Amino acid sequence: MTSSNHYILTWQCPDNTGVLAKVSQSLFEHGAFITETSQYSDPYTETFFSRIAFDDRNLTVSASEFIEALDALAKPLSMKYKLRNMADVPNVVIAVSKDDHCLVSLLTKWKSGALPINIVAVMSNHQDCQALVDWHGVPFHHFPVTSESKAEQEAKILTLMKETKADLLVLARYMQILSDDLCQQLSGRAINIHHSFLPSFKGARPYHQAHARGVKVIGATAHYVTANLDEGPIIAQEVKSINHTFTIKQMVHMGHDLEATALSHAVRIHAEQRVCLNGDKTVILA
Repeated sequence: MTSSNHYILTWQCPDNTGVLAKVSQSLFEHGAFITETSQYSDPYTETFFSRIAFDDRNLTVSASEFIEALDALAKPLSMKYKLRNMADVPNVVIAVSKDDHCLVSLLTKWKSGALPINIVAVMSNHQDCQALVDWHGVPFHHFPVTSESKAEQEAKILTLMKETKADLLVLARYMQILSDDLCQQLSGRAINIHHSFLPSFKGARPYHQAHARGVKVIGATAHYVTANLDEGPIIAQEVKSINHTFTIKQMVHMGHDLEATALSHAVRIHAEQRVCLNGDKTVILA
């Protein structure tokens, strides 16, 4: 390791007295210079979650020796951890259908450096967004799908992710339901945006459902994909107040901004290793 490297260590273990002290002491003993720390102790699952950012300006051991020390520490604590160099940003494949508002936000924020990711490909079951993707210089893949070809098309998605070494699949208004098998293979590695403030108004046409119920706020929810439709662990949500005068069309247009904001935020904090799965929920280590 050199003095220019910055790292993120995210870890969790059964909660017990002194777990944070033991990890912090190990980092101190090996010369890790801590620059940021956040933690949470869940009293219901009795699990401790922590995210520690540090640099190696004073590190006294090699990278392999540092990992060996973490492994030795993790075993007696039953600790699961992920250590990553901040410069090694995750590779991301984006899936989209026809609506491009979430895709535009992701591409723009990525190009500006606001999203610490590397967009390696965009795939779609339509070609409406190809010109936009081509303009950004990102490879576009058209994978049309029918009920008969769904298994074959999803195999292409997995192949694309493997070939691009993708760490994450982002469903940016991809209007196809993933199979249970694909959901399981991408567990914790696929984020969806639902145009509703979940758990209300799941499934199709949520703005129509919300309008029919006369809601006073509308929202959007970014969540991890699971086999249970629109029930994955929630990462980020955005809301906006409305009233009885709003038409469905106005709600949809306002919702586009909420969807783009919620999805971009979810992708950013996932990429920064701030999201920890905690059963059916998430812990956000801000």
